[in-house]
Amino acid sequence: MTKDELYSKLKETLVNDFDIDEADILPDANIITDLDLDSIDAVELIVKMKPLLNGKIEPEDFKSVKTVQDVVDILAPLTK
Repeated sequence: MTKDELYSKLKETLVNDFDIDEADILPDANIITDLDLDSIDAVELIVKMKPLLNGKIEPEDFKSVKTVQDVVDILAPLTK
């Protein structure tokens, strides 16, 4: 899966499952301040993305995530 495909799936999940306006979901959007997700939402987001992944997400890796692009960058290697 390419990063663009992953970004599209992430965007779709944020719109459908978290009721976030699609216009707000930009690569540099901060998932906490711009998209108003809290830590529980972030965990739920990863759970929803898990079917797309072939690898395991390490919790330490996700601690550094701040933007939508960070999420894509962390998950992309796990989709191969």
